[in-house]
Amino acid sequence: MELLPAETPKIAQRHGFRSLKLANISMEDVLDENPVGVDYGRLNNGLHYYVRSNSKPKMRAALALAVKVGSVMEEEAERGVAHIVEHLAFSATKKYTNHDIVKFLESIGAEFGACQNASTSADETIYELLVPVDKPELLSQAISVLAEFSSEVRVSLDDLEKERGAVLEEYRGSRNANGRMQDAHWLLMMEGSKYAERLPIGLEKVIRTVSPETVKQFYNKWYHLHNMAVVAVGDFSDTQSVVELIKIHFGQKVSPDSPPLVPHYPVPPHSEPRFSCFVESEAGGSAVMISCKVQVSELKTVKDYRDLLAESMFHCALNQRFFKISRRKDPPYFSCSSAADVFVRPVKAYMMTATCKEKGTVEALESMLMEIARVRLHGFTEREILTVRSLLMSEIESAYLERDQMQSTSLRDEYLQHFLRGEPVIGIESEAQLQKTILPQISAAEVSNHAETFCTTCSCVVKTVEPRSHATIDDLKAVLHKVNLLEEERIISPWDEEHIPEEIVSGKPDPGHIVQQLEFPTVGVTELFLSNGMKVCYKCTDFLDDQVLFTGFAYGGLSEVPEDEHYSCSMASTIAGEIGVFGYKPSLLMDMLAGKRAEVGTKIGSYMRSFSGDCSPTDLETALQLVYQLFTTDVVPGEEEVKIVMEMAEEAINAQERDPYTAFSNRVRELNYGNSYFFRPVKTSDLRKVNPRKACEYFSSCFKDPSTFTVLFVGNLNPSVAHPLILQYLGGIPKPSETVLSFNRDELKGLPFTFPATIVREVVRSPMVEAQCSVQLTFPVVLKNESMV
Repeated sequence: MELLPAETPKIAQRHGFRSLKLANISMEDVLDENPVGVDYGRLNNGLHYYVRSNSKPKMRAALALAVKVGSVMEEEAERGVAHIVEHLAFSATKKYTNHDIVKFLESIGAEFGACQNASTSADETIYELLVPVDKPELLSQAISVLAEFSSEVRVSLDDLEKERGAVLEEYRGSRNANGRMQDAHWLLMMEGSKYAERLPIGLEKVIRTVSPETVKQFYNKWYHLHNMAVVAVGDFSDTQSVVELIKIHFGQKVSPDSPPLVPHYPVPPHSEPRFSCFVESEAGGSAVMISCKVQVSELKTVKDYRDLLAESMFHCALNQRFFKISRRKDPPYFSCSSAADVFVRPVKAYMMTATCKEKGTVEALESMLMEIARVRLHGFTEREILTVRSLLMSEIESAYLERDQMQSTSLRDEYLQHFLRGEPVIGIESEAQLQKTILPQISAAEVSNHAETFCTTCSCVVKTVEPRSHATIDDLKAVLHKVNLLEEERIISPWDEEHIPEEIVSGKPDPGHIVQQLEFPTVGVTELFLSNGMKVCYKCTDFLDDQVLFTGFAYGGLSEVPEDEHYSCSMASTIAGEIGVFGYKPSLLMDMLAGKRAEVGTKIGSYMRSFSGDCSPTDLETALQLVYQLFTTDVVPGEEEVKIVMEMAEEAINAQERDPYTAFSNRVRELNYGNSYFFRPVKTSDLRKVNPRKACEYFSSCFKDPSTFTVLFVGNLNPSVAHPLILQYLGGIPKPSETVLSFNRDELKGLPFTFPATIVREVVRSPMVEAQCSVQLTFPVVLKNESMV
């Protein structure tokens, strides 16, 4: 298999992805087992290490200690101990006491949470640090901390008592609606295996009463260097000196002669589907989940890699169908998505999840199953495959162009997956070459074959979640039987495709011209004043080779809207977004933009309205065409789109009212803002005050007058290319005969609210499935101009 070397000469890098040669490969070729582009090895005591130089961010290093030890290894009396060990590691070790590790890391700028953290899952525990390396001794100290975690965690009664509270707080935090739903799904998926009874958070009784001896026994039994890997990716002058630091801090540690092997805990397959109708009174909405389990397969050969690409194309194509269905008349669900992930070490799960209106779970389930059956019978169309192929090709091209600008944390995570999951790391150059070669060869039939993984005989689990009981298990079984019968009789029709316009802008606008150009060399900024009044500023940077960021803003937002129009205008973005703010329905625009890296979003805030986005330098024209369409499109409300938005809004309000914290947050708002209409929680009765036509008119007026907008660009811009495009699509936006929504920054209306003049103490009580507590303190901040925020 002939692939590019990991280190590509600079001259080759400049040629870019499109000049990258196709790989001369065979499907039987074996992918390199050793990770490419990293100093990888193993010490005599069994510890694996990965070290790589990377300068994003500068003077920082992303470190990790991965341990193949998780909650599934716990015995009944130890349930929760793997997670407790993780907490104890930061509390005290042989060298550090009384959270000195946390204090040391914070003293060098590694904030707890963001830069020092850890996680425990069923199969592993990972400790992560992000530390400065501007002084050589800091890196050495940080690696010594990981070495302490590996074998020197102190487990005394005092240490354990100090950490019980923090662990119990996490346990209590997981006892909300989402936690209960996730736990129930886990039990259903893992039924019949040890995993089912080994949720990482553990049991409250164990957390409260487990002895130091039990914790220490678990730690000593499983925390051995042959189960561990150290990863260091950062702004190092050379990797060998970092390897030497790892040897200094870890090399003298001794592993036992016969350490226990990491056990394999199988998850038994089942040919009959499992069903669950989970009722959760505090649920944020109704949902349907279909999960099918398979044994994790090894990624060893080019054929395996090709299968993985075909699987990615399958989920991408299916998700595009789901999105289009969700935008139809009377859709069966609000949203639906498909994905695959390694659930636990031996099991990969293929999952479909849909959110729907209350009492709509059975209809949503039928639609999901029908679509999978449609793919099995008729496959995806060639145009669908072309669309997703373009999308994946665009993603790998972007990754290839920015291969020297990856964040150290991303590289660290890759190496962690190599150690924990055996995922090959062949280097982005080789991946780009493989994908460029393989993607055009993958047929629609090959992609469609992955629909077989969603067969109901393939360890399938079907679950509904509802705030009140409506669907029954018999209902779910009846739907499966109905769809299976329709598929057997082959009376499910093929997918009906829409016509896709070829051009975003049907006719190119007459370009504007530059009235004035100013240069600010000290900051490297150029400012252009265009003939239609729009102001454009840009700064050329080389932070990322394949990125241009832009933002356009104008003063004047919802604070200027009269109270009787507040609800209509506050929903303007939501309603307009459902209809399509660029002149096309979102489902059509998704296909029109296939393979292009350009996106634009809008926001109407209290004091400002804005659009922002990012694009590849090669797709700058597409991004500017979207901005042009935004300013020249008059959004007109459609009955079906408005109906969908209102249904979604009503479901969201009902979900908030079921959340026991809503009573608390609503009362906080009332106190902080004097029950102002601007901050008052929206009720279902308020939705009747929304005028869709007014909402759309307001949205269109917010993005109508170019003379009120300033647009900022930062990124890999070529001025000789950008100037004509800016003049064409920004300068070409017609200026209205009369100014629309023009406001002076210093004369904007303040938000209507009154903060309490005296200290207010109040207790809010709300019924909950499991009792929890929340406390909020609010202080006013008075600015120099005597306004309050």
